[in-house]
Order: sequence, then structure tokens, then C-alpha cells
Amino acid sequence: MSEDAQVQASPGYAVGQMAKAFVTALTHEDGDTRRRAEERLHRWERVAAGMADGTLSIGSRTPVEGLPAWVTPEVARGGFATGAAVAGGPLLPHEVEAARRAGVPAQRHAVFLHHLTDEGLAELNALLDGGRYEITVPEEAALPVVAWLLRAGDRAGALDLLETIGPFADRLRFLPRPAETPPADASLACRETVGEVSQRLAARLPNTAIQAMNEALAVWNPFADELLAHWLETVRDGRVGAVQPDGWRPRGAELLARYRRLAAEHTRCTKHRRPKENLAILRTALEDVLADREPNRLLQHAVDSMVAKRGVPGSPAHTELRATQAVQAARPTHHALAQLVLARLSALPRQEGLPTTEPFTGPVTADEERRTGVPAGTVLPDWLRRTVEGALQAPISTLVERGIVPSAEVLAALVPQLVASTTAMSYQDEALRNLMTAAYRAFRNRRSLLLLNLERQVRFEELPWVRAVSGHRRTGGAARDDARAALVRLGELTLQGFPGTITPNPLIRELATLARQAQIGVPLVEELAADIFMGNFSIKFLQAAQLAADVLEGTIYERYYGIDYAAVRTLGDAPAEQAYGVYALDGFDALCRERAAVPPDRRAWVAADGMVIEQAQILTTHNLAALVHPIGVNPSPGWPDLARRAFGTVCRLVARVHNNPRPLGTIKDAAYAWRQALFFMALCGLKEQISLTAWLQDELDRQPAHVTARLDPVAAGLRHVLVGGGLDDGTAPTARRFLGWQVGGHWMQKIVPAA
Repeated sequence: MSEDAQVQASPGYAVGQMAKAFVTALTHEDGDTRRRAEERLHRWERVAAGMADGTLSIGSRTPVEGLPAWVTPEVARGGFATGAAVAGGPLLPHEVEAARRAGVPAQRHAVFLHHLTDEGLAELNALLDGGRYEITVPEEAALPVVAWLLRAGDRAGALDLLETIGPFADRLRFLPRPAETPPADASLACRETVGEVSQRLAARLPNTAIQAMNEALAVWNPFADELLAHWLETVRDGRVGAVQPDGWRPRGAELLARYRRLAAEHTRCTKHRRPKENLAILRTALEDVLADREPNRLLQHAVDSMVAKRGVPGSPAHTELRATQAVQAARPTHHALAQLVLARLSALPRQEGLPTTEPFTGPVTADEERRTGVPAGTVLPDWLRRTVEGALQAPISTLVERGIVPSAEVLAALVPQLVASTTAMSYQDEALRNLMTAAYRAFRNRRSLLLLNLERQVRFEELPWVRAVSGHRRTGGAARDDARAALVRLGELTLQGFPGTITPNPLIRELATLARQAQIGVPLVEELAADIFMGNFSIKFLQAAQLAADVLEGTIYERYYGIDYAAVRTLGDAPAEQAYGVYALDGFDALCRERAAVPPDRRAWVAADGMVIEQAQILTTHNLAALVHPIGVNPSPGWPDLARRAFGTVCRLVARVHNNPRPLGTIKDAAYAWRQALFFMALCGLKEQISLTAWLQDELDRQPAHVTARLDPVAAGLRHVLVGGGLDDGTAPTARRFLGWQVGGHWMQKIVPAA
């Protein structure tokens, strides 16, 4: 396709986001929310202005005029570059401090030049050797790389790097910030740091409703009992106020005085102030009698109802009730327990995780009781223990097994720590290894750009400072074997941990990085967004489909989805047409469109494109086949176990369709989980497949009626295919092929279960 014909991003999205941010900034009741909305508004204003004057080319991997692809761009929602660089902007405190120590102007270019002097290089080398630095954007690794190259004797490499980054020394920061401690073990990961967990605990505010309830139980209910007992002394023949025993009036005055003290001290519960409440009636009636006025006419009814409801104060039933309420009121609140755990964490480094959580989640100690009033021996609630466990620093597999990593998306956020350490293992020098680990982790925080015309995101190895040290890496068998072992381990962890979830794009990027390190040529394909799909697939989608043919030809998967993998193999014989710099094969695009059978109504173009993309996922298995071969994952629970668990995900998702006003996203995810279950079944033997199908039906029969009604046609399709039938020849009219995308509403949402 010619350059003139390339697809361009519309500024309409940016204008729409500006409008939303503007409304929020004007109308939201929360000040912090208004402030964040104002910041979003300014970002989107820069996006719209840059698109208008041509300084922004949204959809390109170099969207900002004058900035090369390796510069980390500031990216707004949807992948729109704002025109700013993340490593740009005003000097940060550590840069200002570096300028002060060096005695140079507080200017980025002056700080840059200082670190090329002998004194500045000595500072960088001290950082490298001590490891006490932090890299938050990959550009901050550039100057340390220069220092490392010079001390390694690679003067040419250092000069080439300086020639590349030098023109940007006045705009971008290339200096890392100092840290108090060296980096933690890169082979371990934690979902949250101690600081992040502490921040969550500190935000746990007292529950005013619980506080009011506890005050009522501990203060006002006992006081109401005393008032009631005082009035019961005046009862004769069932009539309240008939007599006044000796000392009754002075003791009543003492009760009223104590009420005033309690009301001044305990202000959370206000029920005792309501005129129609029994406590208020008894109190005001006592005030009236002591002032020689007629008591409240509701007094008799209040006393009778209190006795009828709970018994006479001091009776066994009444005593047992108040004892139970006293225990409940004395129970420590979640806020108090959160503050106690916050104190336990306060002495730890905030930027690290916890090697173990037991010391911070154990019962309350006697010393803590003296300091906080929380009873010793109190066991922390589950939610609080889970919060602390979020900071556990352990191998990722341990975090998955313990449920600390609850989803594939969370796993994808942690995996860069594992891949960083694996990638850096190929560097023999420890200082360089630590630097590249930190740089990789910072690079993975880089937000993805919206890319059109089949362009791809910038890779870590394209960064100039990474290229500069590439010659100092081991590329032999040991490094390759390490990367392959990590690749297999990560693939197995993904399937075992989340068998019913398709692999998210960030995780695919990490798998692809390891595959390149392991020198395994495997096409790993990303999930494409239906709303920006251009109708074409890159060559790796066809390669992935042909790889899937090697794994699945002749299996139940091929028959269920009506695939002719033999024909897919022949698509590679068609002539290739170069488009957008990437070879795309028209045959694969046409096959996906043909299989999708998209209706001609283009008003539903997103759903139509989603149907086409889903067919590509079916043909390629969305990386499942690649994980099996050539990567070679073999999860220890076995394929039948993964199939069962994936079907469990299907049932859980379909259960959410019932009475759901917007069920289409849930249906799509359920269809994807079903596809994964079918893939795992396809890797089983025939006896295992028969057993799995019987188990699946039994499991389905145990589900709620609305789940069974929606999945019965799907199970019927599986049974029909298992005995050799097809779903396209009309021989199974009640069977359904479960797909996630459909124009005009999905058949599953139209099923009305029988009452």
C-alpha cells in the first residue's frame, strides 16, 4: 500500500476525551478528581493541537515530530501520544541535587556534561558498583551505560552512544535517581511493595456506622437499662410512676447528670436524642418528674415495650443478650486492626516486598494490646491478611499458587521482573547485569502506542544504550538454554494458573522476548482491537495458523470449528504482497473473512471486525499451539485437568450473563474460555476425551438452570463432533458452535430459561 493510502487516526477521539475531561473538571464534587480531570484535559489539548498542526502523527511508532522511536513518549488513553517525553519536563529533585553537588547550573545539559568529566564518571561508577539507584524510565540508564563502556575499554561504543543521545541532552534526563538500598533479588517478584500496601492500609478510614453501632452497644444500651430499672422501681399494679421509693429522686438526678457527661463524650451515636426513641422518652419523663411536671404520656408504653422485647434488666435472657452485645462492641474494628498492621510495617523499606508475611499477619501480641487496646490474641481477618500478602516477595510460581496473582493480567504485570533477570543473565559483568535488569523493568512500564498500518511497538533491544552493550552479551548455548528454560516455565505457569483466559498482550510480549533470547523462531500473535482493526493480518498470523496445523490437524478442535488445516498449509504458496513494510498474505485475510461470514450491514462494523479477528484466533489458537510446539510446555497437572478448569471458567462466566444488561463482553470471554478447553481436550487421547465429555455434562447438570439452558447447545455440539459429526452439515440442529462475536446480538443472550 502506498504511503498516501495509509490509514490515519481521527482527531475525533481526542476531542471526545477532551469533552469528558472538561465536564468532570467542572462538575465533579471531589477536588482530587477535578484536579486529575484538569490534567487529562491538558494532555488531550496537546494531542488535539499536535494532530492539527502536524507535529503528532498518531498511529506511527515515531508519533512525535523530532523525537526518535527510542524516546519514551507520554501516552494518553487509547495509545495517543501527547507530544511530550516522559523523561522530559522540569528537572527532578535528584537532578537539581546533582547540579548543586557539581557546582554547575541547574540545567539538564549542564548535568549531562558534568557526568562526562572524571568526577562525574566516578559518581556513575560508584552507583554502578553499589547498585543504589533507581531507573523509572529507560532513558535514565543511558549515562550509566556510557560510564560502564568507558571502564570496559569500549571507547568507540561510548562515543557512538553519546553521538546518538547527545542532541537530546538538554531535553531528556539520562541520569538515574539514587536509592537507599540496592535492588532486590531479580528472580523474585511482589505484586505490591511495602509502601503500596501501607498506603492502602492508611486509606482504610474508620467506618462511622460501625463506630456508632459499637457506641450504642457499649454505652447507650447499658444506660437505657439503668433508666429502665430506675423506672421499674416506681411500678405498682403494672402502672409506671405509681410510687417513688426512698432515694429515687436523688438517684434519678445522678442518672441525668451522667447522661449529660456521656452525651458530651460519646457523639457518634445520635439515636438517644430522637424524641420518639424509648431512651429519650424515659430520660425526658425523668426530667419532667424531677421538675414536678407531668411525665411524657408515652412513658408507660416505652417501659412496657422494652420489658416485653428484652425482659427485665438483670433477668437471665436480658443478661445473656447484653453480654453478647458487649463482646461484639469490644471487637476491634477493621480500622484499628489496619492501623496495628501499619505499625508493624512502618520500620521496613517502602520500596521492597516482604520475604515472609507471617510476622505481620499473626495474632495481636500482649505488647500491642498495651499500646493499642486491641485484645491480645485477636486474629486478623482474612481481608487484612490478603492485603499484606500482596507484598510477599517470592518466585512468581509461588505467588500464583497462593492466589496472590489472581489473573493473567496481574501475572503479565509481574512477569517483566522474571524476564528482566533472565535477559540480563547473558551479561557476564554483575554491574552491567543489574543495570540492564533495571532498564528492562523500566522499559516494560512504557505505555503502548496506538499503531496503525501494521507497525510494531519499539523493542528493548532497539534502545541505543542497549544496542551499545549488545556486544558484551553471551550469545552461546548457556544464555540460550537459560532463556528457553524461563520461556517454558512461564508458558506452563500461564496455562496452569489461568487455563480459561487467553494470554494478554503484555504477557505475549514477554514470551516473545524470551523466545528471541532462546533463538526459537515462533510466531506469537497479539490480540487485536476490533475498533481499530484495518482488515489485514501480518504474516506471522498465517505462520501461527500453519504451526497450529502441525499440532491440531485431525483433532476434535479442527472438526468442531470446521477448519481445513490442510488448506491452511497451502496458503503459504500464494504470492505475498508487501504492505506497510510487513508481508501480509491476502489468502489468510480472505479465509478469516469467509469463515466469519460477516453480514453486509456495516453499521455494526466493530462487531463485524470482531468476528473476523475471532476467526484468526481460532485458526492460530491464539498462541496455545505455539506454546506446545515448538516451545514445548507440558503442564504437570495434565491436559485433562486444564480442560476441566477452563470449562469451570466457562460456567462462571455464562452464569453472569443472566439478567446482565450488557452481557456481550462476558459472552466473548466465555467463548474464548471454551476455545481453550477444546484445545486442551484436543491434546488428550480418545478415552480421555470421552471421559471429559461425560464429566462436562455432569458438571453442566449441576449448574443453575439458566447456565444449563445456555450451554446445553454447546455441549451438544461437542458430543456430535466427538462421534464424527460436523456442525455445518445440518445433522445436529440443536447444536451450537460457541463463538464470542456476532452481529445483531448474540444467540446466547436471547435464550430464556424455563421457570
